[in-house]
Amino acid sequence: MRADVSATDTVLVTGASGGVGPVLIQPAKHRGARVIGLASESKHTALEPLGADALLPRNPTDLKLALEQAIDTDTVSVVADIVGGDSFATAIDRLARGGRYTCAGAIVGPVVPLDLRTLYLRDLTFTGSIAIPPHIFSDLIGYIERAEVKPLLAATYPLEELHAAQQAFIDKQHIGNIGHL
Repeated sequence: MRADVSATDTVLVTGASGGVGPVLIQPAKHRGARVIGLASESKHTALEPLGADALLPRNPTDLKLALEQAIDTDTVSVVADIVGGDSFATAIDRLARGGRYTCAGAIVGPVVPLDLRTLYLRDLTFTGSIAIPPHIFSDLIGYIERAEVKPLLAATYPLEELHAAQQAFIDKQHIGNIGHL
């Protein structure tokens, strides 16, 4: 994870039940961080084995209050966002001074509101996650080989069923990745 997560961090993972979310939760926990995942409540039971310290609704009415109730603080040091869209501003509001925001996708929307004063007055760091240092991928493979991280594969589809795979992705009833054969 580009955010250099360590045991001193509290990490908020948006879209915790998708293809990327579980791969963010597990290494963060492996590094000793406290992790909070946002996902549809119907998926929480399936996500519990990943080890998140708290699982909150995908779009809590009041994220500040939900965090306070779940982890006794209303801020996090890292936001690992794969959702974007309208939830961006809410997640940024919960990022502590000096916090780090890393983006691994924009499944809800790529255009987000950002008041630049929030960035510089709170001394935030923003990173993308597509161009990663080579050791990150090999570290992740090592975690998988040692069973310290378990990739979640919801379903596989042959290429000729691409439309069905896309519909399954859009329906968002799965947990983990959707792949092809």
